[in-house]
Amino acid sequence: GLAGSGLFPLLRRPSTTMAPKNVKKTAAGKTAKTDKKAPKKWVPVSRDYTIHLAKSIFGVTFKKRAPRALREIKRFAEKAMGTGVVKVDTSVNKYCWKQGIRNPPRRIRVRLERKYHEGEDSKKALYTLVSLIEVDSFKNLVTEKVAENAE
Repeated sequence: GLAGSGLFPLLRRPSTTMAPKNVKKTAAGKTAKTDKKAPKKWVPVSRDYTIHLAKSIFGVTFKKRAPRALREIKRFAEKAMGTGVVKVDTSVNKYCWKQGIRNPPRRIRVRLERKYHEGEDSKKALYTLVSLIEVDSFKNLVTEKVAENAE
């Protein structure tokens, strides 16, 4: 038929050899997921990142740009550090708002620190603190792990 001729690739039947790697077939013919990786142990850590804000606020209405930039910083920190709670230092807030609501900076250099909650009896044991790093130029900067004893 037309399905096997190559003219209509979407009509082809799905191949049974293209199964995901972490799925294996059981004796009954059903698929069962197998997770080989052990869960990550979350430990306190500090890293320096450069966040490119311009691409996240491109096309955003003028009066929403600085608030969106801060939301994107929080989202970036949550994704990079894997914690649900992100606390932003006031220096980061001031840096984002220093040129007004319409013109947040195009890039920002931040230090993300994964820390334990102190004294609180919280469900989420870790949180991320975002603090500003003042730099003269963003050229040739890379993500760096910060030594623990330097703090």
